[in-house]
Amino acid sequence: MKKAILLIFFILLIDQISKFYIKTHFVLSEEIRVFGLDWFRIHFLENNGMAWGKEFGGESGKLFLTVFRLVAIVGIGYWLYSVTQKKVSRLLVISVAMIFAGALGNIIDSVFYGVIFDDSYRHVATFLPPEGGYSSLFHGKVVDMIYFPIIDTNLPEWIPEIKFTLPQWLPVIGGKFFSFFTERHFTFFDPVFNIADSSISIGVAILVLFNKRVFPKE
Repeated sequence: MKKAILLIFFILLIDQISKFYIKTHFVLSEEIRVFGLDWFRIHFLENNGMAWGKEFGGESGKLFLTVFRLVAIVGIGYWLYSVTQKKVSRLLVISVAMIFAGALGNIIDSVFYGVIFDDSYRHVATFLPPEGGYSSLFHGKVVDMIYFPIIDTNLPEWIPEIKFTLPQWLPVIGGKFFSFFTERHFTFFDPVFNIADSSISIGVAILVLFNKRVFPKE
């Protein structure tokens, strides 16, 4: 259990230090290329919803998601405690600890960042601003910054645009024009994420890729 706690503490420390640094040194949407590389960038974004920059249901959805995360972290914590009390694969303990740490890292943003920071629009945010934060408790935004646009290019002219118009009888969207390629620009691996997201993804990947070792049959 002690090793699992140390792993969680280490991941949380890196996650929160990176978020604090970005929040207090970058303006929203500011971007730098790491070592001058086009495919490795620090790009500051904030999201109201799920991991990897996904959105979920506005303010009410944001509150629901934060509460759901709090309930989920209790379940993951119990799972972690139970596996550490048994003779199980070390990989299982590591993977559950990483999922727990990642979930907790984003929960800290969702619960507290709206109170302890002001917004990052057109200026660098202030930690514990005298006039108060940009939102209320449980309504903070998750800080994302890691960006790997492995392919970032313009589509060649020989690739045709595929266009179609939806029928008029469809509600809301009917009669509107759509195109698969609204721009000639194409990016592969577009999500902007953080250390917590990476920790969750690696933890889940361990469970999937090493399933037989993690859950051996008796």
